Amino acid sequence: MSEFDIAKPHEYDHSHADVASGWLRASVFGAMDGLVSNVGLIAGIAAAGAPTGVVALTGVSGLIAGAISMALGEFTSVRTANEQLDAEVSVEREAHARNPEGEQAELAALFGRLGMHEGTANAAAEQVHTNSEKAIRVHLAHELGLSPEEKPSPLVAAVSSFISFSIGAIIPVLPFLLGFGDLWWGLAFGGAGLLIAGGTAAGITRRSWIKGSLRQLVFGAVAVAATYTIGMLLGVSEFS
Repeated sequence: MSEFDIAKPHEYDHSHADVASGWLRASVFGAMDGLVSNVGLIAGIAAAGAPTGVVALTGVSGLIAGAISMALGEFTSVRTANEQLDAEVSVEREAHARNPEGEQAELAALFGRLGMHEGTANAAAEQVHTNSEKAIRVHLAHELGLSPEEKPSPLVAAVSSFISFSIGAIIPVLPFLLGFGDLWWGLAFGGAGLLIAGGTAAGITRRSWIKGSLRQLVFGAVAVAATYTIGMLLGVSEFS
């Protein structure tokens, strides 16, 4: 049995969440955005004096438009980031083909800055450079903090964002759709959703769920205060 077979900390000591797939960031961002934007939207419309049916229709319209926009935005942004990573891989590959000795010396210097002795750093860089593709990946990881194997999926990000935004956005509209809606019920549902979403996100990232919940509730309150004030100042009569 080799020394590498003896200790496998990721099996018995700790594990890591999947941070490269792109679904977590898109889901959290989508749910938060859906909640904050739609609770603010219905607050502004209701404060302006719109009837219940109009508030419900506005909330549903905001859900549909926002979910599609979020999905398209996530797909485009993730795909663009992946294309930029591919471009950086090409730049590094061309540099290795043009000046392999210089790239090896650069890697040795990087290892030295990590605390390796000069001889060890030179030997490690030389060994890494026996495989050009692995050397390119090591350079990208140390120089830019990037890994070509860990590109998030644009489709996963888009679908996650669409679903989570829809779930978040429907919560403050539920009272209106279920027939007992007024602004205060919508705000209560939205506030509960913000607390749950903030606490869940904090739990996933191993932070205080109380702080996460309250932080998200404050964000929602800011949006509600702004749109409610604007709605009251304008009023439905201004557009009739």
